[in-house]
Amino acid sequence: MLRRRAGGILMHLTSLPSRYGVGDFGPQAYAFADFLKQAGANYWQMLPLTYPTAQGGYSPYNCMSAFAGNPMLISPEKLYQDGWLTQSELDAAEALPADAAAFNRAGRLRSTLLGCAFERFDTHAHRDTAYQAFLEQASGWLDDFAIFKVLKARQRGASWAQWPAAFRNRRKNTLERFAREQRDAIEREKFIQYLFTQQFSALKDYCNDNGILLFGDMPIYVQYDSADVWAHPELFKLDRSKKPRCIAGVPPDYFSKTGQLWGNPVYDWDANAQRGYRWWLQRLGHNLTLFDLLRIDHFRGFEAYWQVPAGHKTAVKGTWIEGPGADFFEAALRQMPQAALVAEDLGVITPAVRELIEMYQLPSMKVLQFAFNGRTNNTHLPFNHIRNSIVYTGTHDNNTTLGWFKGEASAAARKQLAAYLGTSVSSRSVVPEMIRLAMASPARLCILPMQDVLALGAEARMNTPSRRSGNWTWRMAPGSLKKSTANALSQLAQTYGRL
Repeated sequence: MLRRRAGGILMHLTSLPSRYGVGDFGPQAYAFADFLKQAGANYWQMLPLTYPTAQGGYSPYNCMSAFAGNPMLISPEKLYQDGWLTQSELDAAEALPADAAAFNRAGRLRSTLLGCAFERFDTHAHRDTAYQAFLEQASGWLDDFAIFKVLKARQRGASWAQWPAAFRNRRKNTLERFAREQRDAIEREKFIQYLFTQQFSALKDYCNDNGILLFGDMPIYVQYDSADVWAHPELFKLDRSKKPRCIAGVPPDYFSKTGQLWGNPVYDWDANAQRGYRWWLQRLGHNLTLFDLLRIDHFRGFEAYWQVPAGHKTAVKGTWIEGPGADFFEAALRQMPQAALVAEDLGVITPAVRELIEMYQLPSMKVLQFAFNGRTNNTHLPFNHIRNSIVYTGTHDNNTTLGWFKGEASAAARKQLAAYLGTSVSSRSVVPEMIRLAMASPARLCILPMQDVLALGAEARMNTPSRRSGNWTWRMAPGSLKKSTANALSQLAQTYGRL
């Protein structure tokens, strides 16, 4: 439960400026933390930090591991400062475009630099107590991930379902022999995850020391071609050949007339329950060590989830299947009673989902772009907001507020918004008016996307659900963190009791 009024900004790390293709844990992340403090913000919300893939469109919600961090977020500058790179190696790194995320080139660049760092990882480093502590702490997932990653490279990127049977079925003797033969390559993957953890922890400490809490996001599903499904196929609905029998998605909704077909394998919740939800609790605990507050994406999937037979081209002909519900959360909260969780409850929400949210007093979400549909009982309208909730102008799945107003809001929605505000609304005024409306909401936490803080248009949209390419690439322009912007946000936070 959220206990006091506060504010924050939604800004994914890859959207920060840097000369290395994507934003990372480097100097601009610390500058953004300074900006948050000056703006009177208490929360930095970011998207999942897990390992995305080219096949998944570099979506942070479609990754090759539910645990491993994204190496592209490792800062070359920090590697130099920590002694893992030389000045000449840093200077030789190619400067990449700053206007949009260049994931492919950024990945190649990081691979080269991390290779240089790994060459300095000698026998003395193996005895480093911090590294040994990391190996012990991550032992539940790190070995499987490192072997999976190296195996995938040796199989030329093929899905694990296409690997030779001995690897696909995880034959013990075969994996042990492979681990001996590929010891250095496997150790390299573990070292990269160590660097990720070290840099992230340093940034988190800096934020926390400055009164800023990190607000993370955990997708409910994992990618089929992932270390998790390969290592734990019994936890998913797979056939005898270990191919998905059913895939995840959502029925037709606001974003798509044919629904969204995500393609992730769905969980065999009975099998998970029989094992005490061990994998799930490990995953939840891992995320709660990273973040001070954690949003569970597609929360309604725990009450019931949309299951589509594998092979269907759209999500229209799916079926709602009962999820684990309270049984899962009872198990989770017995083990992690102080877990600070948020329910992403957008979309088709039933009374049963509401009951589950209220049972555990989880904060829910309110989005102002969804508020103006003519109905006074719309839960997104500010006068209907409950205190234990988080209000957004829009989320990473929405257009920017300016883009919404200019290209998506109906004439009726514009009229209702103007009536609600008691003043006419234009393209020039809509963003500050919506920000003020969010700040004034009864919701205890107000989160503003950085694109709205900068009053950017549709060109700055982060993600369009159901669109297969062109997402996640928005980058904030260098020099955007202006003192005047921070001061204006701080004044609003003070006015509406969010300091």
